[in-house]
Amino acid sequence: MPSFLITVLNTLLEQALTELKKLPLSQQDAMAKKILEDLEELEDENRCDEAFSRSSDALAKLAGIAMARYYAGQTEELDPDSL
Repeated sequence: MPSFLITVLNTLLEQALTELKKLPLSQQDAMAKKILEDLEELEDENRCDEAFSRSSDALAKLAGIAMARYYAGQTEELDPDSL
């Protein structure tokens, strides 16, 4: 991340924390809970994105193998009624 974005982010976080400190403790706790939940959701999304990017390479390889077998005449037509 470019340093100017880190500075802006830090400034925004500082501003948010300053405003949060003005709230009653119960509201501070509620906001902290929301922030932590959002961070957890972001972590989950990042894990999914990473797993998907790794699996797309494997899927592309499998697709290549399937196409090679198709062009080599090593496949048969699928009959959906037989499934």
